[in-house]
Amino acid sequence: MKIEVTAVAEISQRVVNEVEKAIIGKNELLASIMAAVLADGHVLLEDYPGLGKTLLANSLATALGLEFKRIQFTPDLLPGDITGGYIFNRQTNKFELHKGPLFANIVLADEINRASPKTQSALLEAMQEQQVTLEGETMQLPTPFVVFATQNPIEYEGTFPLPEAQLDRFIMKLSVGYPTLEEEQEILSRRQKRQQDDVDLQRVTNEEELLAMRAAVETIHVDPDIEKYMVSLVTATRHNGRVTVGASPRGSLALLKLSRARAAIDGRNYVLPDDVKHFAVPALAHRLILAPELWMRRNAAESIIGTIVDTTAVPVIE
Repeated sequence: MKIEVTAVAEISQRVVNEVEKAIIGKNELLASIMAAVLADGHVLLEDYPGLGKTLLANSLATALGLEFKRIQFTPDLLPGDITGGYIFNRQTNKFELHKGPLFANIVLADEINRASPKTQSALLEAMQEQQVTLEGETMQLPTPFVVFATQNPIEYEGTFPLPEAQLDRFIMKLSVGYPTLEEEQEILSRRQKRQQDDVDLQRVTNEEELLAMRAAVETIHVDPDIEKYMVSLVTATRHNGRVTVGASPRGSLALLKLSRARAAIDGRNYVLPDDVKHFAVPALAHRLILAPELWMRRNAAESIIGTIVDTTAVPVIE
């Protein structure tokens, strides 16, 4: 199956419109998450409880026509609880494979920083290689496979901060944010009209069409000057005096993939510098290790990336 970039834009807009029936007033956020899905990347959602992170992931899976599984991460969660394992069946006198919740298209890792590092590390192979290893046997996860992980930015008691190696595997980090007064009133109004908590959403696309959309994104043209611009932004993080360790080449690849996806969502077959600027903060900020004096300052990494974007020369593309 092959589709054109214009079809990618049309289908993506329909998906966003469908999810907006459940998630009100977050069009730009939904477009960014759709770009991550098209870029074959995982998303870290860091925000306060009750802002619809779980609803967002579930609604997106419904609109995309994909299988959804949710894992509530807790301190006593074991690696086998998410990957699955072999269980002895007394009736057949054999060990049978019971696949864990990782075997789904979209997996929500809720409050991921509440699980132990041993369990968190079980996600590493799945996120990077799209496979898990059980009893020495390697098994491929479904395609597409996207992890949405959430964490609370204010509660750190009893949590295990994600290591840099795992943070680096998220293509970007986003925040949902509070709704405006008008948007929150609209939430109440819609809830009264439908007379139930659940929002009935329709499937817009399917697995085969989504993979074709990803293939179309791969054809998006990126000018060498824009490639240099991406690398310049990432390199600047490594030479900033307020940063101990800058972004890795995976950060440059994240900018490339997300910029192409945004171009496709806009119906273009080429990337603009504005596409790169749009994703600079969400794609790079979580990859920085800041100087110790900035550890307790909120949004310090975002501020540093913003300064780098403002001071880096933008290429002029004809």
